[in-house]
Amino acid sequence: MSEFKPAAWPRKLRSTEWFGGTSRDHIYHRSWMKNQGLPADLFDGRPVIGICNTWSQLTPCNAHLRDLAERVAHGIYEAGGLPLEFPVFSAGESSLRPTAMMYRNLAAMDVEEALRANPLDGVVLLAGCDKTTPALLMGASSVDIPAIMVSGGPMLNGWFRGERVGSGTALWQMSEEIKAGTMSQEDFLEAEQAMSRSSGSCNTMGTASTMASMAEALGMALSGNAAIPAVDSRRRVMAHLTGRRIVQMVKDDLKPSDILTRQAFENAIRVNGAIGGSTNAVIHLLAIAGRVGVDLTLDDWDKLGQDISTIVNLMPSGKYLMEEFFYAGGLPVVMRMLGEGGKLHRDAISVSGEPIWNDVKDVRNWNDDVIRPVDKALTAKGGIAVLRGNLAPRGAVLKPSAASPHLLQHRGRAVVFEGIDDYKARINDENLDIDEHCVMVLKYCGPRGYPGMAEVGNMGLPPKVLRKGIKDMVRISDARMSGTAYGTVVLHTSPEAAMGGPLAVVRDGDMIELDVENRRLHLDISDDELAGRLADWSVPQESPVSGYIKLFHDHVQGADTGADFDFLRGCRGSAVPKDSH
Repeated sequence: MSEFKPAAWPRKLRSTEWFGGTSRDHIYHRSWMKNQGLPADLFDGRPVIGICNTWSQLTPCNAHLRDLAERVAHGIYEAGGLPLEFPVFSAGESSLRPTAMMYRNLAAMDVEEALRANPLDGVVLLAGCDKTTPALLMGASSVDIPAIMVSGGPMLNGWFRGERVGSGTALWQMSEEIKAGTMSQEDFLEAEQAMSRSSGSCNTMGTASTMASMAEALGMALSGNAAIPAVDSRRRVMAHLTGRRIVQMVKDDLKPSDILTRQAFENAIRVNGAIGGSTNAVIHLLAIAGRVGVDLTLDDWDKLGQDISTIVNLMPSGKYLMEEFFYAGGLPVVMRMLGEGGKLHRDAISVSGEPIWNDVKDVRNWNDDVIRPVDKALTAKGGIAVLRGNLAPRGAVLKPSAASPHLLQHRGRAVVFEGIDDYKARINDENLDIDEHCVMVLKYCGPRGYPGMAEVGNMGLPPKVLRKGIKDMVRISDARMSGTAYGTVVLHTSPEAAMGGPLAVVRDGDMIELDVENRRLHLDISDDELAGRLADWSVPQESPVSGYIKLFHDHVQGADTGADFDFLRGCRGSAVPKDSH
């Protein structure tokens, strides 16, 4: 790949179609903008930069983004641009029901149409919570005007009785301890106060931090963006510098399509393996690639990530939290190590306008227990394992760095839950016929089935198994799991049960074989028996009749291609809509 060559400047800007003349229509657009107290010379042909903000008090991870927006605006003004902040739908992971994932595509549509319909020459994307990062990247990729991301940053470390408390990870651990009888409810409530002690997103390598890392690895954020804590003053500096940078990107006409190349996605997949990133990154990167027109598949995740060692020692796979990751040097150190090992496309262009290697080649690792050398890796073969077989013809995924090694090859009797309500009704029943050797199977929790594909794949174990001291079992579903979660959990089984995938016809007592090394997931029945069960299957739920949920149900694609809407794939460009005045 050759180095990016800036376009000549000055050139005609998109915003000129709105503000750049003396006709009635131009005066109409400018005069209304001036009711905000904007001087006339701000419309002298300088670039108009949008600040796309997912701030919302209903989205705790993003509740501090108003301050960052002001810092971005300072940088835009300094560089000679006109900043204009606007809100878009904010998908908050901790509160939205039935699941924030159902609204990722809605947020992406909001971003796309806001960018296309307004007088913007470039945009700074402000995101934090899990789904806001991919949604903003998807929308910006569809429009393809110059764009750059600033993440909100992770919370500070939580501490409880001298131990680190990782967002989400501690919640899963402690809730299992409650069921096992090894932790009191009073202690759990006391620990709650330690879980979220500052602004920001999850402090583990959950989906929020993973996707911030993916934005940086893809080249869509300035180097070092992913790990700076939300309350660190350097997060504000990052926002300020990003505001400066976007103005130059507009002058150079440096667009997402110049950055989000095949090489960029390959870099991101390898980085995800090295950091022990969330399985949710699989779905989100497939969706972003679909928007920008890069042919990325599940097989790419398996091929590119299989020989990547997990070297970042963070929960849920390891010991530390995002604060220590930042102090150790953050993602630039990981990318430098990958580059030195021949596992990074060094000449892929970033938002800096230069090869990404230039951004990371001189950084140092300040803590080799947080970011480990390859010979002391947490997992020699990290990445994401893509499993196939008669139970998952279009694939399923598993995160080896979060799994129990002794369960990576396993054969067990299926204990089937016909949906999340069935699971909740039966899991605590002492008469449930289950032991630690069984395979827990959850159906109808995929993109169409839940609907929205909730993070319920890491099913809690039955209390009678937990009381034995057992902490992990093989679990299989068409759902997702939180990036903060852990365990030997097979996810995203495709086709999903609600679309008539083989998962829909698994029965109690069936034997299931998991062989991660050979990438195999097999339901041990004959082909004829499987075909007969599928022929007898019918959809167990009614289709929605109206609203966004109907749009979602009718148009969402499978997890194996990113769970985007079928009509949104591909870059539709930034054509200026006709003026209606």
